[in-house]
Amino acid sequence: MSDHQLAAELATQAGELLLGVRTELADATEAERKAAGDKRSHDFLMAALAKRRPDDAVLSEEGADDPVRLRSERVWIVDPLDGTREFSELGRQDWAVHVALWESGELVAGAVALPAQGVTLSTPDVDPPAPNPAPPRIVVSRTRPPAIALQVRDSLGGTLVEMGSAGAKVSAVIQGLADIYVHAGGQYEWDSAAPVAVARAAGLHTSRLDGSPLQYNRPDPLLPDLVVCRPEYADAVLSVTG
Repeated sequence: MSDHQLAAELATQAGELLLGVRTELADATEAERKAAGDKRSHDFLMAALAKRRPDDAVLSEEGADDPVRLRSERVWIVDPLDGTREFSELGRQDWAVHVALWESGELVAGAVALPAQGVTLSTPDVDPPAPNPAPPRIVVSRTRPPAIALQVRDSLGGTLVEMGSAGAKVSAVIQGLADIYVHAGGQYEWDSAAPVAVARAAGLHTSRLDGSPLQYNRPDPLLPDLVVCRPEYADAVLSVTG
């Protein structure tokens, strides 16, 4: 099985597990659902990668950071549950599972599962989004849209689309439901690695706010800002964010 296929399979299976957690804990508190979802998905992914790719290192949001990854040629970067708040709110669909592979300095495979939507987006073959003749749609957090996103909206005459997790936001651009995602103010490598891998496969622009490349498997996994957008908007967006 290829790394692309494995990423998609594991993200999908972790998502199915999380749907089961939601059903099992439907009468529990949101905090209990969050904790159970994070732990069970993390445990599943760690066990599966240890079995299927035993020689590779793993960086997971929910695991201790093992410095061996910095000496490894292949590192899986995973977010077992991206959007715990949305996951904990029964009925919400804007949460995700991220599984990406970094190899020798580059993201080489990735998958984003959107379990509540029954969708997994993965490399290597992702259709580019269809053209959007309307004003650009900028996807933002439903609770705290960053000021930079509002500046992009104002500069490009766009509209805002509110959504939950980072994976769901990038997926919306990949699926053609939005055109631009800009973020500032704090994320980590696991928040964007898989979505960025899939976005690149779909032909989208990905970078830091200043236009510099997004780099992964760094000693400090903090990766606080990014741009993912349709390529025709890249120059206009970076003229604002850079």
